[in-house]
Amino acid sequence: MTAGRWQLAHERHLELGGKAVVVGILNITPDSFSDGGLFDAPESALVQARRMIGEGAAIIDVGGESTRPGAAAISATEEQARILPVIEALARAGDVLISVDTYRAETARLAVAAGAHIVNDVWGLQREPDIARVAAETGAGLVIMHTGRDREKLPDVIADQLAFLGKSLEIGRGQGVADDQIVLDPGFGFAKETAEENLDLMARFSELDALGFPLMAGTSRKRFIGTVTGRDAADRAAGTAATSVILRLKGAHLFRVHDVAINVDALAVVDAMLARETGSER
Repeated sequence: MTAGRWQLAHERHLELGGKAVVVGILNITPDSFSDGGLFDAPESALVQARRMIGEGAAIIDVGGESTRPGAAAISATEEQARILPVIEALARAGDVLISVDTYRAETARLAVAAGAHIVNDVWGLQREPDIARVAAETGAGLVIMHTGRDREKLPDVIADQLAFLGKSLEIGRGQGVADDQIVLDPGFGFAKETAEENLDLMARFSELDALGFPLMAGTSRKRFIGTVTGRDAADRAAGTAATSVILRLKGAHLFRVHDVAINVDALAVVDAMLARETGSER
């Protein structure tokens, strides 16, 4: 399990490896797949953020554009209008780490200026490569996510991860991003069309250690969990927690979730067991 210090913007950092880190999802959108419209006003978004912080989220990931399949694209101006007031308010309110979920370089730049510490790009730097330059210039942590959208995938699930993320890492390093700024996310559900493909990725997750970077898992409420459990998106908290446990055992460091409390508790049990197993406080 790769561990170490994750360097972030605004002279912050996060130690990864010893304990799982839970990232609370804050979608300021009318159309996200399981919580669209619930937190699209700044006031309700801040209430939700405070609730997730109270439940143990170390990072709040703020997004202004839905990434569900078939979602309508919005302008950069609209995205920024949704998220920047919330990021500014969170930055004023306290010590929580803030992530911005965007693929747009200018949105990332403005979000970091507003107080965000991390840039989370679901297009793996391959939609707007200048987003890597923003991370390099600001010192922001950078989550590089794998996606299979808008391209031909390799038939082997891990070979495709290594090829796509390898290209993304070349982009990031070419723009000056340091290795200790980078976390990788295999992008569960992003053009992994079947439950079997997502389960295969989960079963082989530890093979991603070959890339040499900390890993984020984003399975929360995903369709493959619904296929396995038969439950609608809003009722997949327990199924999500089960995937978090499995992926922690396979080497994931960060867990991006809608339902913070159940995942914090599940991961605390895993970490306690692992500490006993190794005879140390990991």
